[in-house]
Amino acid sequence: MHALTPSDLRAAIVNASRKERSDASIPDLDPLDLDALDYLGWRDTKFDGRAYVVVPLADGETVGVLLRQADATPRVRTQCSWCRDVRLPNDVVFYAAKLAGPAGKRGSTVGTLVCRDFQCSANVRRDPPRPFPGYDMDAAREERIAALRSACAGFADRVRRG
Repeated sequence: MHALTPSDLRAAIVNASRKERSDASIPDLDPLDLDALDYLGWRDTKFDGRAYVVVPLADGETVGVLLRQADATPRVRTQCSWCRDVRLPNDVVFYAAKLAGPAGKRGSTVGTLVCRDFQCSANVRRDPPRPFPGYDMDAAREERIAALRSACAGFADRVRRG
């Protein structure tokens, strides 16, 4: 991730009204190690069930998405659609996002199962279990990072395109 200001974060959110963008609680960016983040995600401290992700896309654009957490939580342990970590130390929840543009105004949404507190970047950087001697841990980690970047960018791009 590249450095962003609070106003950059608000401006990046493509599926929110002007009021929703101005009301968004923005996390303290100073302690974050942006080099270790593939996307920035946070839960809104003012509005229960509201969260945001800001994702850098391959075209150089940064896209932010307003998410709403589903009221119901999965009854069984589920896998995050982005980091696909099967050894999760955290909860996975369903987040829905209104599409940008006319489709979102008509009520169209997309959803995904994601780590509740957006720990995906840390999850993909942990060493996976070694399945056999000689297994290339570095290559496996890089593959997981690339898959995470692709998954979150695909979701953000889908919201952006409406």
